[in-house]
Amino acid sequence: MKKDYYEILGISKQADAAEIKKAYRKKAIEFHPDKNPGDKQAEENFKTAAEAYEILSDPQKRQQYDQFGHQAFSGGGGFGGGQHMNMDDIFSQFGDIFGSAFGGGFGGGFGGGQQRRAKGSNLRIKVKMTLEEIVNGTEKKVKVKRKVQAKGVTYKTCPTCNGQGQVMRVTNTILGRMQSAATCPQCQGIGQIIDNKPKDADAFGMIAEDETVSIKIPAGVSDGMQLKVSNKGNDAPGNGVPGDLIVAIEEVEHEFLKREGENLHYDLYISFPEAVLGISKDIDAVNGKVRIKLEEGIQSGKILRLKGKGIPSLNSYGTGDLLVHVNVWTPRELTKDQKQFFEKSLNDQSFAPSPEKSEKSFFEKVKDMFS
Repeated sequence: MKKDYYEILGISKQADAAEIKKAYRKKAIEFHPDKNPGDKQAEENFKTAAEAYEILSDPQKRQQYDQFGHQAFSGGGGFGGGQHMNMDDIFSQFGDIFGSAFGGGFGGGFGGGQQRRAKGSNLRIKVKMTLEEIVNGTEKKVKVKRKVQAKGVTYKTCPTCNGQGQVMRVTNTILGRMQSAATCPQCQGIGQIIDNKPKDADAFGMIAEDETVSIKIPAGVSDGMQLKVSNKGNDAPGNGVPGDLIVAIEEVEHEFLKREGENLHYDLYISFPEAVLGISKDIDAVNGKVRIKLEEGIQSGKILRLKGKGIPSLNSYGTGDLLVHVNVWTPRELTKDQKQFFEKSLNDQSFAPSPEKSEKSFFEKVKDMFS
């Protein structure tokens, strides 16, 4: 079982952004490869701390983690937070956090003296999912237009920044000489420039190509949730690290079933004779029809709970229920004989309302639903 992200960074669940950043910097410096050469465990701790920081420093990802735990980022098909990050991912995304802790900062590799590796931009798509797919989990194949390196393109180290992607500037101020880093104007921070470019490539040696990406989506996702497929965004120039494909879930409304968290609601309408005599009914559940039995004299507003017929928990905490709301339908038009029958029954005590003490009021039922 994966360790809790808050525990990894040694912070409480109420920690603010500044506390999270400070805790991550402390852990990253402690386990940095330059400080622990050849120590595989330190390297794993370094990656784990980066994974925790990637999730907790992003308000949306942090909210998903607080609600669903690790399952929110482990749906297969490349989903995940930092669990699939390599060292280049970490240095390119979070290198600025360390400042000058290791002399020269992080150039995208170990020791700060190696060449910088650029990271490609992320791509975002929406994936529509039916209730059936949400309940069972599914695998989607989507066509994505990605930027990839053109065949035949070659790069060489940028002579201006020597592959660092940054140039140092010295400014004379009243406080003395101040040194600052700026993005290299020749390579735009990539660290490499094109040596040979095919005709169909853009200025960075990239072309757009369609690619079919297979996405495994776990059961229990919800509308608006975002999942990540690592390395399926745009490629980066100069053999850099590809970006990610961000997948936003869009839930298609079901014709009969209404979702409320992990529970489903179904409105069942029955006739007055059916309510009086009792009847068995087939109702639409997510994975087919379910037969339920209604007792004689069932009242309108009765709620029947079908255990385990709802939405699976994304955190594997079980499955929600299907709540069947019974509604007795009152006819608007009657024949003469039918009308006479009910007129004769107006004073019949069998038809007089006589709720039992055990019968809950409407407000009590509403309270039970939301408690």
